[in-house]
Amino acid sequence: MDPASADHAHLWHPFTQQRGWVGEQPLVIERAEGTDLIDVHGRRYIDGVSSLWCNVHGHRHPRLDAAVRAQLDRVAHTTMLGLSHPPGIELARRLVELAPGGLQRVFYSDSGSTAVEIALKMAFQFWQQQADAAARRRIRFVALREAYHGDTVGSVSLGGIDLFHSLYRPLLFDALRAEPGDAADLERILTSHGDEVAAVVVEPLVQGAAGMLIHPPGYLRSVRELCDRHGALLIVDEVATGFGRTGRMFACEHENVTPDFLCLAKGLTGGYLPLAATLTTERVYEGFLGEFEELRAFFHGHTYTGNPLACAAALATLEVFEEERTLEHVAELDALLDEILEPVAALSAVGEVRRRGLMCGIELTGFPLGWRMGHRVTLEARRRGAVVRPLGDVVILMPPLAIGASELRRLVDTVREAIVAATDEVALAAAA
Repeated sequence: MDPASADHAHLWHPFTQQRGWVGEQPLVIERAEGTDLIDVHGRRYIDGVSSLWCNVHGHRHPRLDAAVRAQLDRVAHTTMLGLSHPPGIELARRLVELAPGGLQRVFYSDSGSTAVEIALKMAFQFWQQQADAAARRRIRFVALREAYHGDTVGSVSLGGIDLFHSLYRPLLFDALRAEPGDAADLERILTSHGDEVAAVVVEPLVQGAAGMLIHPPGYLRSVRELCDRHGALLIVDEVATGFGRTGRMFACEHENVTPDFLCLAKGLTGGYLPLAATLTTERVYEGFLGEFEELRAFFHGHTYTGNPLACAAALATLEVFEEERTLEHVAELDALLDEILEPVAALSAVGEVRRRGLMCGIELTGFPLGWRMGHRVTLEARRRGAVVRPLGDVVILMPPLAIGASELRRLVDTVREAIVAATDEVALAAAA
């Protein structure tokens, strides 16, 4: 059986209507090089979404490849339950060194969703272990409308995108909802419910899965100040925005904010292996210390917590940031994007282009849901040699940070051509 037929016969893909999937020829990626993906027929495609927002320095980077191979010569995996290992120890030290000041402790997991789930459970348990009865009443969470924090039950409870989350409401806890980017609305909620709130949870600066919804300047700083005023902890989900995507190593740096919890994943290993980290403060950590019989430990863990191979890849990723001056390169691409996106924004089918750093959403407007215009554009882009992915009718561009200027121009030109081709096709069909 050929790969495409075997895929249709056996695989169930994420966030995919399989009835539509089996009616199309799947793109089967066999290998990759730099910022290109290469299919089983040898055709090349620019990786315009960083393999779901996680690839940083390109595919098959020699430094990352060598780090993983070297770790394979030592040990591929050993548990962190009752043991430790050098890559996990060193990576924790480096993350604390890079993170906003005050974050001192690192808890590993394997995905962005679990990183957020861990922060939720830590925040909840932190308050439940306080001697003050009033503190133990802090059992609620505030999240933003249109939020997305992952697909485990706690993370979905925070989610505010009906398409992804509404079906599961009977399984979930109720979160308080604040309007994105509206500090006054958050203040209203905390004024009414502040003594019940364990933590406020936000994606800083950009809500990715909402279609690259951009927060106004100063909003994150206001959220931190409101949390401090009302005694709530602040959980910042930098799964998508972390590791250079917004032009700084972490989006929090743009507004000099230190959260109580910083959730990291995706770019942590450069897109090589599953690894996540939840960073927190010494204050939170000390809230879990006690005698064995007090049962104050954090009872949570994963089989592959702090996997040594993934930690080795992450350490190499951080080294390449310095060696290749990646953040300086992102600043150059940031300026270039302003110029090359202008022809895209001028298209009649484009309602808005939203961007922060190398996170970009191109919103198509005026098309019925059933036309799947975002999907049509991705198919046209694929025919022209680029892989992009839509969120509904918002076409997402988030290439690897290592992409060159000429490749970035080609990617944006390809998407512009794909939008024109897809909308022309629909116009011709409507005329017929």
